Amino acid sequence: MAFPPPSRADLEASAARFRISLTGEDLDTYLGLVQGSAAGYDLVERLYAETAPPAPRGRTSRLVAATDNPLGAWYARTEITGTPGGPLDGVRTAIKDNISVAGVPMMNGSRTVEGFVPAHDATVVTRLLDAGATVVGKAVCESLCFSGASHTSDSGPVRNPWDPSRTSGGSSSGCAALVANGEVDMAVGGDQGGSVRIPSSFCGTVGHKPTYGLVPYTGAFPIELTIDHLGPITRTGSDAARMLSVLAGYDDGRDPRQPTGVPSADYDALSEGDVEGLRIGVVSEGFGHDGLSDPEVDAAVRATVDRLREAGASVQDVSIPWHLHGMAIWNVIATDGATAQMIDGNAYGYNFNGWYDPDLMAHYGRQRLERADDFSVTTKLVALGGGHSLTSTHGRYYAMAQNLVPRLRQAYDDALATYDVVVMPTLPITATPLVTEQDDLTTSITRALEMIVNTAPTDCTGHPATSVPAGLVRGLPVGVMIVGRHFDDATCLKVAKAVEAQAGGFPAPPVNG
Repeated sequence: MAFPPPSRADLEASAARFRISLTGEDLDTYLGLVQGSAAGYDLVERLYAETAPPAPRGRTSRLVAATDNPLGAWYARTEITGTPGGPLDGVRTAIKDNISVAGVPMMNGSRTVEGFVPAHDATVVTRLLDAGATVVGKAVCESLCFSGASHTSDSGPVRNPWDPSRTSGGSSSGCAALVANGEVDMAVGGDQGGSVRIPSSFCGTVGHKPTYGLVPYTGAFPIELTIDHLGPITRTGSDAARMLSVLAGYDDGRDPRQPTGVPSADYDALSEGDVEGLRIGVVSEGFGHDGLSDPEVDAAVRATVDRLREAGASVQDVSIPWHLHGMAIWNVIATDGATAQMIDGNAYGYNFNGWYDPDLMAHYGRQRLERADDFSVTTKLVALGGGHSLTSTHGRYYAMAQNLVPRLRQAYDDALATYDVVVMPTLPITATPLVTEQDDLTTSITRALEMIVNTAPTDCTGHPATSVPAGLVRGLPVGVMIVGRHFDDATCLKVAKAVEAQAGGFPAPPVNG
């Protein structure tokens, strides 16, 4: 469409927004100059249309009927077959619905995105298809991915396959529910505050948040550039390692989160072998969160760690006091940063070199204003809190929080200089009952965010972190989180495989649709 040149009233509104005082004569001068630049905008649009890569062809999709969706975990169903003969040949894979799949509707859990159909695949989708995977659908995610529970998606709640009255966790809620229930072999999720690991802990799957920048985020709906991650959700540690091998690696400069030339590797092979002699630190501050931690969850995780000691690992307690500060640092970055990027910046924001989706920015940017009342309770919390902070302090606290991240990162690095990995409960609790319309606003928001105290800090620091099942408490899964050195994802996965082996494998949910 042609760029809309401004009217005099439009420039008056812009001047008021930035508190610029103009005389009538000034305004007329600026109007002529700004209108004169419109031709450049039109040229950029024409050149972009001529040079943009073609969209993949031959795609079909259908929305799932309610009768096919007992857990509420599917958003759209597809049958996109990858290149035969690859390392994931025929593996049935679900894609979190904040990740673009060309020709397949994308909602990102929110009516503010509803109706958008991407023209291009995200890089991780291209890599999965090139590896032979079959993309069988988009999995429901929480509204704009800002919830650790599964009641905020505008398509309806996602139910836990272990107990359909309970949350499956978020924001990659549908991914973990589908993997745990055996409806798919693997899924790729996103993680900004724990959103791969939280539903994995609640649903009894393996969820790996890779080192920041190892897996390209290109083509996924961002929240905040410095905490955005994508990673695998699978039933076993080996499957997570196989999937990571396909997803990881440099994306030719299209994702500013990635160091130049970041490599991939055969993570399944690198994570083979026993853990004899491996040094494991048990983070004291990850247990016993006042008023939150379930003692039975803490005990189950410690029992799992004791089995690693029996397998030959050296296990000791370690204190990382800054772990308890991580939540506050994350909260300021996620609140102010998401307000600036995900809301005011229409998802992608500005000022970075990399790939943008102009169609998504325009679609969501228009609808978020038209349908602002449809923001979830957690997104409204972010917009109100972040809006106040940015307006009243002009980013001062965001800047301070970002400047504290190196100190938080160093706190983990200091422990990881002594230990090969550090471990703690992924979450301090098991899956809680789903929030319903009968619950009040405070309950809805609390249930969405209460569980992230251990997971959120490593989204700031960028360390790899794997959640692997550590048994059941009162019939519900518990996860142990394994945190490793930057770009040493293989050791996290090695320990995850050892936990799995010591447990003799993990049981499937008793409820199957």
